[in-house]
Amino acid sequence: MHGSTSGRIVEVEAYLGVGDRASHAWRGVTDRTRVIFGPPGHAYVYFIYGMYECLNFVCEPEGSAGCVLIRALEPLAGIPTMRRRRPAARRVEDLASGPGKLTLALGITRKLNGSDLVGGPLQVRRFQDAESPIEVQTTPRIGITHCADWPLRFLIADSRFVSR
Repeated sequence: MHGSTSGRIVEVEAYLGVGDRASHAWRGVTDRTRVIFGPPGHAYVYFIYGMYECLNFVCEPEGSAGCVLIRALEPLAGIPTMRRRRPAARRVEDLASGPGKLTLALGITRKLNGSDLVGGPLQVRRFQDAESPIEVQTTPRIGITHCADWPLRFLIADSRFVSR
C-alpha cells in the first residue's frame, strides 16, 4: 500500500547478498546498499537504467544482506490514480506488471528508500482472501546476467498480472 493505491504481490525475485553476483550487495556495504544490510522490514528503492525505480523488501537480519525485488502487483485500490500515473497501460493487467511499472503506478520513489514497511508511508499487509491457497511457481530470475539460472523468481501460477 502506498497512499490511496494498493495491490496484491503476484511476483518477486530473491537476491541473496554477498554470495549472489546479481545482488547489489555482492561487493559489500556502500552508500547505495547500506539499506540492504540494515534491519529487515524496510524498503530498498533504487534507480535503474536512468529511468525506473525498483522496490525491494529487506529480508535478512541486520548486518546480513538479502532482499526481495517486488516484480509485479495485481492492482486492488486506487486504480484511477494508477491509470493517471501510467497512461500507456491499456489494461489493468498492465498497470503494475513489472518492477518499473509497479513503482510508477504506486508513486514509489527513492524518497521511500529505507522506510519502514510496517509503520511508514509504504506498507505491507497480509492479503485477506477467501480463495483457496495459491500455487506458487518458481523460475530462474529474469533481466539479469549474473546467476540468471538460479531459481529465485516466485510468482502466483496463472496470474494475469505477472511481468512478461
